[in-house]
Amino acid sequence: MDSLRTLLCSLLIGVVASNAALLPAQVYWNSVLPNTRMPNAISDLLSSDTVLDTKTGTTVNVGKGGVYVNAHPGKPGATTVGVGKGGVHVVAGQGTPGGTTVGVGKGGVHVVAGKGTPGGTTVGVGKGGVNVGAGNGKPGSTTVHVGPGGVTVNVKPKYGKPHSRVIVGPFAYNYAATEDQLHNNRQINFFFLEQDLHPGSKITMQFEKINADAKFLLRSEAETIPFSSKKLPEIISRFSVQPGSDEEEAMKETLKECEDPVLDGEKKMCATSLESMVDFTVASLGTKNVKAVSTTVYSKYETPRQEYTIVSSGVKNLAGDELVACHQQTYAYAVFYCHMAKSTKGYTVKMTGKDGTVVDAAAICHTDTSAWNSKHVAFQVLNVKPGTVPVCHFLPQDHVVFSRNN
Repeated sequence: MDSLRTLLCSLLIGVVASNAALLPAQVYWNSVLPNTRMPNAISDLLSSDTVLDTKTGTTVNVGKGGVYVNAHPGKPGATTVGVGKGGVHVVAGQGTPGGTTVGVGKGGVHVVAGKGTPGGTTVGVGKGGVNVGAGNGKPGSTTVHVGPGGVTVNVKPKYGKPHSRVIVGPFAYNYAATEDQLHNNRQINFFFLEQDLHPGSKITMQFEKINADAKFLLRSEAETIPFSSKKLPEIISRFSVQPGSDEEEAMKETLKECEDPVLDGEKKMCATSLESMVDFTVASLGTKNVKAVSTTVYSKYETPRQEYTIVSSGVKNLAGDELVACHQQTYAYAVFYCHMAKSTKGYTVKMTGKDGTVVDAAAICHTDTSAWNSKHVAFQVLNVKPGTVPVCHFLPQDHVVFSRNN
């Protein structure tokens, strides 16, 4: 593995030497939104070690996760190679039926042959024994496991039931609140009434990041990875996620939210790359002259749940009554649930916590909630009914809101 890592790093040096080193996502942002400062919620998810070969389109990424090469992206037969903590992952013949993936890592060897064709086969050899999946994608698919417990055969394998710790995001407004969401989700305290948005107002909450390790993929890379509930077994296999685990259930819930119908009068999409987020924002707002705002907590450490007070002159309006809000989801890489709803107001709010922490928070107020699920968490927390009063919420640190920059 060390020799392969050395070879890939040499390739990186070659790309930098032969072409100007660029940050592809940053360059795309600057080219489409030249007058828009990139907020922390976005910049924190970019890898500073990605370069782009402008002649071939090949990207090379060297970061915490290791080395990743995407050769000739978007073309049939393209190849990706990843070397990182999880071992080596190769995808050959990408975009063509019958493509093959090979993974060598801590869990052993994982091979998927005949990728994209009904009846393909997967073979896994690891410390748990030998796993074979025959007839992938066909009714009656069979798995065989040989391990310490003996031999297990499973026809039409099923994955685990949802775990109680998987909670629907509170910013999906067509969902009823679950018991877990009401009692275990810290983000429910982000909801408040517009009448309380004034200097001196106090609110108790905790600002935290839900998926700090997730990073943006380049669009050319993200578009080669399935993003569909129907493809969940293939997705979790690719990212070495344990079937039936909380991680798989969270990814399943993200896919479900992304695939659910949109509310009346709302536009939505799930952005699997920064480029797709930018495109959706520009198309929805009808302009490239936009402002992007996220919540910033001025502390080097994770702040506790505490009381915050809005400071004098700490509330400022964002322009317009149409906003695009993008909420980061729990997933193997950075995915944002982006939606634009009319009858909204945006604010930036400066607050100080009891421990002295200063926060510049982004907030959104929805002036028309008549189309929301009547049992949504906001109504239960605030004890109001749909369509009666404006409902507001702060944004967590890893969410972002776009407005027209008038």
